[in-house]
Amino acid sequence: MELDAIFAGFGGQGVMLMGQLIAYGGMHAGLNVSWFPSYGPEMRGGTANCSVVLSDGVVGSPVVARPQVLVAMNKPSLEKFEAKVKPGGFIFYNASLIDTKPTRTDVYVVPVHANEIAAELGNDKVGNMVMLGAILAATEILSVDDIMVSLKKILPERRHHLLPLNEQAIRRGMEVVTAM
Repeated sequence: MELDAIFAGFGGQGVMLMGQLIAYGGMHAGLNVSWFPSYGPEMRGGTANCSVVLSDGVVGSPVVARPQVLVAMNKPSLEKFEAKVKPGGFIFYNASLIDTKPTRTDVYVVPVHANEIAAELGNDKVGNMVMLGAILAATEILSVDDIMVSLKKILPERRHHLLPLNEQAIRRGMEVVTAM
């Protein structure tokens, strides 16, 4: 089992957290993992991203040049990484903010209205959890339990009251994929 993924978006969209949760979830599931954030000029308003590798074998490199999964939370991220996705891979894109569909026909394209669903749940900040749920449902790489154990470790204790909302957002994201 192996997963190579790039999570990309604007700062504040929870891109790094999604990557961390997949990485920690992979460790919880007994997999070898790497999480490689990319900062730099992106921090000044451009595209921030991270690479995640999950494997039951050795992780050769933390750098993901040809991901199986791309998560694009904004249009610049989709434009930057769409061409790099391996044929047969997945492109998850935030259809709330991206008004044009990916042009690739050799990959699975999953539009997720992450911002709208987050607003319906009453908290605009859980759009990343909605997207994470879609990824879990489509790839079946990890369970919701793997992610929730990880989220409990990552979130400061003063934010643990948000765990049920985050789980609800993840499950709503899963419903997006099962409804397709």
